[in-house]
Amino acid sequence: MKVPGVSAFNVVVILLSILVLSLAYLLYQLENSDSGTLPFSRMTEDINNLQEMYKTLNKSCFILGASGETGKVLLKEVVKSQLFSKVTLIGRRKLTFEDATLENVVQEVVDFEKLDEYASAFQGHDVGFCCLGTTRAKAGAEGFIRVDYDYVLKSAQLAKAGGCTHFILQSSKGADKDSSLLYPKIKGQVEAAIEELNFDRYSIFRPGVLMCDRQESRPSEWMARKLLVPFAYVFPTAITTPVSVVAKAMVNNVLLSSDNKMELLHNKAIHELSKLEETKAK
Repeated sequence: MKVPGVSAFNVVVILLSILVLSLAYLLYQLENSDSGTLPFSRMTEDINNLQEMYKTLNKSCFILGASGETGKVLLKEVVKSQLFSKVTLIGRRKLTFEDATLENVVQEVVDFEKLDEYASAFQGHDVGFCCLGTTRAKAGAEGFIRVDYDYVLKSAQLAKAGGCTHFILQSSKGADKDSSLLYPKIKGQVEAAIEELNFDRYSIFRPGVLMCDRQESRPSEWMARKLLVPFAYVFPTAITTPVSVVAKAMVNNVLLSSDNKMELLHNKAIHELSKLEETKAK
């Protein structure tokens, strides 16, 4: 039914305006509903003092998934921080680096299908960073479960047996072990399974849509990220997280003592933690 005096163009403009306003309201709600309170007790201490204190502890760490988008940035952040006396990469192949600062990184090549045979690679580390993962589109449903659940959980088990006391897991926003959808269900299930291993400290990071420039071609993801750029500018913590933010937050995470044995950091808290040095510098 036509409305007198209102053209089809005006109707389209009105509908688009309603859609944009609705989306803006939704993002505003997401921006302000996600907890931004960090679960740490030493937030008032100077970050530089914490860094210097941590360096004296002679800690070592390993990184799983260093060839991935977050893992690559995390590796650089870890090395730049100089918090660890030894940094080990555990992966299915040896990585090559042009950056000279990465030449002292130790690399352990393992077969994830036979991880029990490579238990020694997981021994002697204080902190474990896990950015291991794939997608259903890339690996299929079975392959996705194999990597994101089986490989991750087995690695955590070996790390615990090898003396790791602090395990840091990159999960995903919306992870839910009871979900009817495969991706959030597996993410939630592996979170819960690792919690049962009873690490001295267990940190779960649930970032939003990861913003990065992937080397491999994924046209749909590339388009989605481009569409999200303007929304991320206005609502930076609502649904997106640059991989650099996740990496920086993970490194800052090891410096702070937590009030809880298990800490769950959602998107807004991750953004806040990544800016810890900037906050303390003001």
